[in-house]
Amino acid sequence: MTEFFQDFQLLGLPWEWARVTMSYEAAWALATIAGILLIALPLMLAVAMIIYADRKIWAAIALRRGPNVVGPFGLLQSFADGLKVFLQETIIPTGANRGLFLIAPIITFTVALLAWAVIPFNSGAVLADINVGLLYILAISSLGVYGVILSGWASNSKYPFFSALRASAQMISYEVSIGFILIGVVLYAGSFNMNEIVKAQEGFGLGIVNAFGFNLLLFPLAVMFLISALAETARAPFDLTEAESELVAGYQTEYSSMSFALFWLGEYANVLLMCALNAILFWGGWLPPIDIPILYEVPGIIWLFLKIFIFFFIFSWVKATVPRYRYDQLMRLGWKVFLPISLIWVVLVSGWLMLTRYG
Repeated sequence: MTEFFQDFQLLGLPWEWARVTMSYEAAWALATIAGILLIALPLMLAVAMIIYADRKIWAAIALRRGPNVVGPFGLLQSFADGLKVFLQETIIPTGANRGLFLIAPIITFTVALLAWAVIPFNSGAVLADINVGLLYILAISSLGVYGVILSGWASNSKYPFFSALRASAQMISYEVSIGFILIGVVLYAGSFNMNEIVKAQEGFGLGIVNAFGFNLLLFPLAVMFLISALAETARAPFDLTEAESELVAGYQTEYSSMSFALFWLGEYANVLLMCALNAILFWGGWLPPIDIPILYEVPGIIWLFLKIFIFFFIFSWVKATVPRYRYDQLMRLGWKVFLPISLIWVVLVSGWLMLTRYG
């Protein structure tokens, strides 16, 4: 148990006091709950701020001002919007399945938070440092589609139902290619553990760059993972689940008040998760970009946040500039382009490693 508390001391929590004054079970429960809150509460604040940042980036690209009235520079606009939806009435359609209708946004929101349990913010600073962290991420992200499917079916409306069918096909299609893409990362790192994957990238590129992305064999996988992450989170140009010209608001059409807000929070938490995975799997995670001793003086969590924001900017940039795909184009990209290329790359990466690393 001492090692458990030492791990959490990296997050700045005074676990020695809990270990001395409480029983084993009580201290373990306190450690787990506090660790969860230490991740979940800042994540909720980050979601509110990236919604603001998203709108500001769109506005700048379209030569508009964006939010600028509520609070200094419009910084409190997201909180004002949150208060507005909180005070609204929750409307449930007459023909809807009441239980599933209400639980669907909760599933979406909860699953989006669960995945953050294995995200390392620094060396050892992770809530659950499990050996199969990457498999856990794949399993949890696969569950996210259930909230969308249930909301579409339980709404008893044709547009949400069509949206749910689109979402299930889209998420399943791109999870297949994502799985094969990650095999290349696992082969190079030699581990499914998220901490070990980051550590394997130290000095990886030409001996001076901390990133798998600078490997010419892995760079195409990094590009495919970024595009697949856009599709997996249903962001533009792959936002076919919410195509307003065809499906009104998609699976969210019949939702209001906090139920609608939970979908938004879950969506942006998933976007942040995919930005974090891009940074951790291919671009060094908490490591500085260059393997120079002085750069390690900057806390690793700062480097990770900078990389997450860079990827979030790319997500927003794409949404503001790239037109929406047709559905047949979306499916073609997933099944006829990414799937065969990712399969071929598994063979190339494993063959290269057999020649160079394993003789």
